[in-house]
Amino acid sequence: MKFQYILSCFCLFSLIQAKAQTNNSFNQPKMSIKQYLNLVGRENIGYAAQKFEVNIAEAGIESAKVFPDPEFSAGVFDNQQAKLKLGQGITFGLSTTLELGGKRAARIALAKSETELNKALLLDYLRNLRADAASAYYDAIQQDYLLQLQLQSYQTMKHIADADSVRFKLGSISETDARQSRLEANNLQNGLFQNEADWKNARLIMSTFAGKKNPDTLISPAGKFENLDRSLNFQQLIDEAQNNRADAIAALNTKTMADKNLALVKANRITDLGVNAGLQFNGVSANEEAPTPYHKTVNVGISFPLKFSNRYKGDLKAAHFTIRQAELKHEGILQQIRSEVSQAYFNYFAAQKQVKQYQNGLLSEGKKILDAKIYSYKRGETSLLEVLNAQRTYNDTQQAFYQSQSNYAKALVELERAAGIWDIE
Repeated sequence: MKFQYILSCFCLFSLIQAKAQTNNSFNQPKMSIKQYLNLVGRENIGYAAQKFEVNIAEAGIESAKVFPDPEFSAGVFDNQQAKLKLGQGITFGLSTTLELGGKRAARIALAKSETELNKALLLDYLRNLRADAASAYYDAIQQDYLLQLQLQSYQTMKHIADADSVRFKLGSISETDARQSRLEANNLQNGLFQNEADWKNARLIMSTFAGKKNPDTLISPAGKFENLDRSLNFQQLIDEAQNNRADAIAALNTKTMADKNLALVKANRITDLGVNAGLQFNGVSANEEAPTPYHKTVNVGISFPLKFSNRYKGDLKAAHFTIRQAELKHEGILQQIRSEVSQAYFNYFAAQKQVKQYQNGLLSEGKKILDAKIYSYKRGETSLLEVLNAQRTYNDTQQAFYQSQSNYAKALVELERAAGIWDIE
C-alpha cells in the first residue's frame, strides 16, 4: 500500500513537471489548413513575385499599341557660290511610316496571348505552391504526433524509473533493474530532444511558405488527419485534369501564342509606306543672270522599301516550326497529366488501405499489451525487458500509423495537384 501511494505521488509530480516544461512549446498560434493556405496565398514571396509576370505582360499590350513615331528634320543650306550670289536657305521636314498588313493588330493580339499565357502560368504556380504548402502542413501534424508520442513514452518510462528507484531502496528489486529503467528513461529523453527539433523544423518550413521571417511567430497546425476519404471516378479525374489543369491551359495558350506570332511574322513581311512632307525657305539670289527673290518651296512624297529580304523565309519557317513544337508539347503535357493522375490515384487508394488496416485493430492491440505489461511489472509479475519490448513495439506501431496517415494525406494532396482540383479544407 505504501509503495502504491509513493508511485502515485511520483506520477502526479512527473505529469505536472512535464506539462510545465512543454507549455511554452505547444502554446503557439494554430491554424486550420484553410486558414493556412489562405495566408500562403497572401504572403508567399515567390507567388507575389510571380504575379509581376502578369503585370509585365499587360504592360506589353500597351507597348504593342504604339504607332511608329514621326520624324522631324531641319537643316540649312548654302549654294557655296559667293561670287555668283546664289543665296542660302533653310529646310524643314516631317515624315512617318504607315504600317500596312495589320502589323499593329497582330502585335496586340500576340501581346494579349502572352498575357493569357502568364495568367495560366501564375495559376499553375499557385497549384504547385498550394500542394507543397499543404504537404508541409501535414508533415507538421505528423511531427506533432510523434513528439507527443515520444513525450508520452518518456513520461511513462520516467514514472517507472522513479518508482524503481523507490523499489530498490525498499529492497523489492535489484540495483541493476533500477539503473536499467533510469537508462531507458534517459534514452527516451534524448529522443524527445530530437523530436522537438524535428517538430520545430516542420513548423519553420510551414511558416516559410507563409512568408514568416521571425522564428518566434512559427505557425502550428490546428487540424488533424481527417476528412481525407474521397469517392473518385478515375476517368473523370483524367478528363477534368486535361481540360482544366493550369499547365494544360498554359500549353494550349503557348500554341495560340505561336499562331499569333506567325500572323505577326506574315504581317511584318508586308511593305510599309513612308510618307513625308517638307518646307524649304530660299534666300534672295542676287545673281545678275538669274536673280531670284526670296521664296518658299513645299514638297510631299512617299517612300517604301524594296523587300528583297522577303526572298528569305527563315522567319516564316521558324514560326511554323514553333507552332508544331507547341502542338507536340501540348500533347506531351496531356500524356504527362494522364500519367500523373494515374499514379496519384493508385497511391491514394493504397495509402487509404494502409491507414484502415491500422485502424482495424493494430493500434488498440499494441496499447492493450503495453498497459498489461506495465501493470504486471508494477506487481512484480514480469520483467523490465518485457515492458521495454512492449513499449518499443507500441512506439513502432504508432510511428508507422502516423507515417501512414501522413502518407494518406499527402497522397490526397498529390492526387488533387495532379487532377487540378482542390477541396481540402
